[in-house]
Amino acid sequence: MGRPLPISRIMHSGVLLRCPPQTSIADAAARMAENSVSSILVTEEDTVIGIWTERDALTIDFSRPESFERPVSSVMSSPVLTLPCDMDAGEAALRFRETGKRHFLIVDDCGTPTGILSQTDLALNQGLEPYLRLREVSTAIPHPPLVTDGRLPLSEVAAIMHRHQADAVVVDCQEEGLGILTERDIVRLIARNTGNALASDLATRPLLTVGESDPLIHARDLLINHRIRHLAVINSKDEVTGLIGYNDMLAGAEQMYLDDLREALEQRDRALAQSRQTLQLAERVIESSFEGIMVTDKNVNIEFVNPAFTHLTGYSQDEVIGKTPQILSSGRHDSEFYQRMWNSLANHGYWRGEIWNRRKTGELYLELLTITAITDNDGETTHYAGLFTDITQNRKNEEQIRQLAYYDALTGIPNRRLLEDRLEHAVRHAHRRSSLLAVMFMDLDHFKSVNDRFGHAAGDELLLQFTSRVQNCLREDDTLARLGGDEFIVLLPDLERVEDAYQVAERLIAKNQEPYFIDGNALSVGSSIGISLYPQDGTTASELLQGADIAMYRAKQDGRNLFRLFTPEVAEGA
Repeated sequence: MGRPLPISRIMHSGVLLRCPPQTSIADAAARMAENSVSSILVTEEDTVIGIWTERDALTIDFSRPESFERPVSSVMSSPVLTLPCDMDAGEAALRFRETGKRHFLIVDDCGTPTGILSQTDLALNQGLEPYLRLREVSTAIPHPPLVTDGRLPLSEVAAIMHRHQADAVVVDCQEEGLGILTERDIVRLIARNTGNALASDLATRPLLTVGESDPLIHARDLLINHRIRHLAVINSKDEVTGLIGYNDMLAGAEQMYLDDLREALEQRDRALAQSRQTLQLAERVIESSFEGIMVTDKNVNIEFVNPAFTHLTGYSQDEVIGKTPQILSSGRHDSEFYQRMWNSLANHGYWRGEIWNRRKTGELYLELLTITAITDNDGETTHYAGLFTDITQNRKNEEQIRQLAYYDALTGIPNRRLLEDRLEHAVRHAHRRSSLLAVMFMDLDHFKSVNDRFGHAAGDELLLQFTSRVQNCLREDDTLARLGGDEFIVLLPDLERVEDAYQVAERLIAKNQEPYFIDGNALSVGSSIGISLYPQDGTTASELLQGADIAMYRAKQDGRNLFRLFTPEVAEGA
């Protein structure tokens, strides 16, 4: 049998996500969603007493919002199953199958937690790649997909997923097509205190798909590239026949396969030592690799780099040999970051993460870096090998997608989706602190005539100038959002007096009365403002928005270019 692959090489290490037992389910879910992890440890006086996972989130009753405020200790799994950090990955795979669990806490010889191991970590292990290349997607589909009616409320869909032990479900959104809801979505919905909405309103669309006859490696790469954990499987008729995730890719890849793979790797290592021809072949592979490769001695002096290194960094081999990797330092990371890196290398012989470096031209770039400590027969480190890929563009793409999802394309300020999140958060904050907040609905008077007379380009410029004026009148913690067209919302949290909202409205109206200069033309527009206040005019985000909208229309009816407060009388006359 070959050398074992310890789970410490593939587990999620670093700072483990923890919370005290009295933490609410909503807050625990928010922390998991923020950190994009599938579990959180529940600890009391540095002792792990339980774990709460995405699977556990399926038991929450969305029809009862008060459930979100229950302590996480009431729904956690306990005791937490542990594995030693030196256990072989193949044996760990068998433990997953025997227990039906998807997470294990990894501990060192003293019982101190050092990481979390999930089935996803095993599926992402590079040693499985030959296996994934040989199998088709159809061989790993465990059963037909679980399909639910999009008209069902979220509480029923979560219950169905829990009953079937499903980590994802296809949602039939009728005319809008098929979507998907996953355990990770459930956690995020808990974090956002989402009520018992219909599944079709919450499902992610469109479905990302992979063909039945595609190799599993292709499906795995799609999951990695899109940063998701499930794909819909389609046949030659474009019919959805299943769902596939990382867990399904582990089917059959258990102890026997891992033993065979390690034996093959051992034979390869012996062949490399005995055959100069094979060694030359390996050198050619390194030379042609698209990943940057750097090898240093034990004192971290660079001994070798490949052509991809030069292409990615701009430094030739002659310019870096004998120097340290500090030549690439961006200055963005503090000493604590590098200390954690070296602690991981010292304790596990391995580190993987994202790091900012700087090219020869001075340009910053983000790379996904893997460092491995190479040891001799006595276990002493003789070299360090680093493999890295430039992921700057991937990060830019993610930021662009986030910008499009939460911010207005023209003005760059929050859109309705982000406003609703902030407003819901502000309402919860005001409730806890018994404080006052105001919602202003602003509409530009006669904006349509500007578009009709001067064109939409002039209208867009007017909206940009208007946005700038409003922002200059607000505090740092206030929010200006655009709903669409010439409709804007101003959120004023933590007000001391109702009069503070009046003063802001008067200031905005006065500022907007000043002429706008666009393409040599002086344009004058007014603004009508409706104001609703928490808690007297509403205790939910939708109530406050509706009240401000009604008050704004009353301001228009009363002559425009002024503000009105929401009152029951205003609502009756709307």
